[in-house]
Amino acid sequence: MKNSKSNQRRSFIKKLSGTTLLASTAPGLLLGNNSLKPYQILSKDKKTYAVNDLIQIATIGMGIQGFNDTRAALAVPGVKLVAVCDLYDGRLKSAKEVFGKDVITTKDYKKILDRDDIDAVIIATPDHWHDRISMDAMDKGKAVYCEKPMVHNIEEGWAVIENQRKNKKVFQVGSQRVSSLAYLKAKELYEQGAIGQLILAETWNDRQSNLGAWNYSIPLDASEKTIDWKRFLGDAPKTDYDPIKFFRWRNFRDYGTGVAGDLFVHLFSGIHYIISSEGPNRIYTTGGLRYWKDGRDVPDVMIGCYDFPKSANHPAFNMQVRVNFIDGNGGGGRIRLVGSEGVMSVGDSGVRVTRSKVSDQPGYDGWDSFDTFDKANRDEFEKWYKNKYPSPPPSVKEKGELEFRVGDGYSDHVNHFENFFHSIRTDSKVTEDAVFGFRAAAAALSANKSYFEQKIIHWDPKAMKFAQK
Repeated sequence: MKNSKSNQRRSFIKKLSGTTLLASTAPGLLLGNNSLKPYQILSKDKKTYAVNDLIQIATIGMGIQGFNDTRAALAVPGVKLVAVCDLYDGRLKSAKEVFGKDVITTKDYKKILDRDDIDAVIIATPDHWHDRISMDAMDKGKAVYCEKPMVHNIEEGWAVIENQRKNKKVFQVGSQRVSSLAYLKAKELYEQGAIGQLILAETWNDRQSNLGAWNYSIPLDASEKTIDWKRFLGDAPKTDYDPIKFFRWRNFRDYGTGVAGDLFVHLFSGIHYIISSEGPNRIYTTGGLRYWKDGRDVPDVMIGCYDFPKSANHPAFNMQVRVNFIDGNGGGGRIRLVGSEGVMSVGDSGVRVTRSKVSDQPGYDGWDSFDTFDKANRDEFEKWYKNKYPSPPPSVKEKGELEFRVGDGYSDHVNHFENFFHSIRTDSKVTEDAVFGFRAAAAALSANKSYFEQKIIHWDPKAMKFAQK
């Protein structure tokens, strides 16, 4: 069924001024302040929209993230859910129970794309469908919110980029950290020189639970009668129906991208955003399947080492990335940037900077060869040193801490969708477009390539292609 007023409504939406971007910066801070007042949680658009002014959406893929994305999208004013697509009957029934009986349901995503009354789609399918559905949707004139990673394989990235450029549609990848107020503050602090020269980035995203390790519940009515298994396979190798592969697809390389595509990609998108980086040029990854030996073919422990080349926005530095699926501390993630003048720790709830610059004055006691000199030379050296450096050497200088925390109830997920819909209304550029999304995906998926091929991967982050050694 098609809405005859759709083209008129779409044109009207384009003309709307829309909302102001939410992630607005606060006044510059003075390093050394011990505390900061948080930003306002969201400068939410309180406007009430008429029916013809709504951005009408559909969600393709109603698994865990599909439901989460849809809820976050509908928290933004001026958005209406029209239809959903999934390959399991129970999820289609659940969508009507959760979002209303008028929501249209289908197992064929192309029926969603053929509808003139849908302006944008959320793609929350298994990874191996991301590129195809994204391009089909843009070809049909839809704006696209595609879950991370943008592609299943690195080789698919350029096709999505070129499709977005050809169709000139709003395309945003779903790594919500790039819309986070915490990460915005981290970016502001980094650009102000809060930690001096970046030397090392340490990042991790660990978990300690069965569900966290992707062993999701399988409904008792799962069968080939309730699941469209052939459509699920898509361009993956043909194989017999297997409910474990359908509901726990992240555990299998044919459909998912393992810890790299699910979790590394968040860490890369966050780092790339904070320091305005195009990505690493040398990648090596190790790890293994250490605990969850349940039939999966992806590792549950992965450790990556990355070299980032010097760019206009940052010096050359190194990055360590880790995911551990049996973490003894209960799990959790963080980005830690180590600089010449301090350390910045970034998480979902805020940012902490500890200022600590090593003294330029060398000193001569403790762990120093001074202690191995004979007495006459020690006396002579001490006399010379005190003449050259009259004041005792501090171990560090410019000590201090500052902390920024987002307000209770803040959701970067909702913020990410609000920015997406703002771009649709104003025809403006999103931060995490196809180029940004591919650079984050390529860095993450290179971890898989390195791990499975047991070699160092060389990558050209500017040209976004594999490089020669």
